[in-house]
Amino acid sequence: MEQHSASDVSGPAFVLGGGGALGACEVGMLKALFAAGVQPRMVLGTSVGAINGAAVAADPSPAAVGRLIDLWTGLGRAGVFTGSVMARLTTAVRSRTHLYTPAPLLELLRTHLPVTRIEDLQVPFQCVAASIEQAAEHWFTAGPLVEAVLASSAVPGLLPPVAVDGEHFVDGGLVNSIPVGRAVALGAREIYVLQVGRIEQPLTPPRLPWQVATVSFEIARRHRFARDMADLPDHVTVHVLPTGATPGEAAASLGQLRHHAFGRTAQRIERAYTASSRYLEALAARKDAAATSADGSP
Repeated sequence: MEQHSASDVSGPAFVLGGGGALGACEVGMLKALFAAGVQPRMVLGTSVGAINGAAVAADPSPAAVGRLIDLWTGLGRAGVFTGSVMARLTTAVRSRTHLYTPAPLLELLRTHLPVTRIEDLQVPFQCVAASIEQAAEHWFTAGPLVEAVLASSAVPGLLPPVAVDGEHFVDGGLVNSIPVGRAVALGAREIYVLQVGRIEQPLTPPRLPWQVATVSFEIARRHRFARDMADLPDHVTVHVLPTGATPGEAAASLGQLRHHAFGRTAQRIERAYTASSRYLEALAARKDAAATSADGSP
């Protein structure tokens, strides 16, 4: 059985959630964090958050944002979730389980991630996937980086399960979409949550067949996050960064399959950067005011 030991994390932890094409928002949040001088001491990621998180853990600096922008541009043009209807049907008929081949995403990860093993990253990094055989979450804490990130990102029905050491894994969002609790268990005291903006929007009963799975998944992912937030110890502070999306835009994303919608990547990045920059400026002002009050300065 996998053993975990909590340790005191002397600095911020970045927790990057899942969210398909909406994960571009996290790049804007990272840009804002680095501009504000916030550096991670630990990075945890799920699904697309594992992709973004691995890149940041490899190089926790503003330069990582530029590489992520290149990666996200590549996601739209490298055929990761694109291609003709006939190509998707052919893949589905041959595989019987998924619509896309993992080869384009695998190549993109190998191109943009500068190290091959998790333990070689500059910042401690972990990503989560769902184990089919164990019916449980599995945390990759060491070993081949690309395979771990690919396993965390293997959306059921879109990509095939990823085999690692004889075990098969699918998208980590099924078991822990925004792993705040994991950061707390590892000793983090200040956590920055990078999420895609859906958690604030109310759910309604599905009216169409394809909405059933979407609503069911949202219930599961929100329940786990809400429970983690409710169980926070008093000594832990969590900052949930905003995406800048309007309520209507965020709500609309619930009813769509967003895996292929990369056309608004630049807009999502800049909007999240603007919103998160304002949030961090206000946070810094509150911290300054609290420090001033504590030392009795006028």
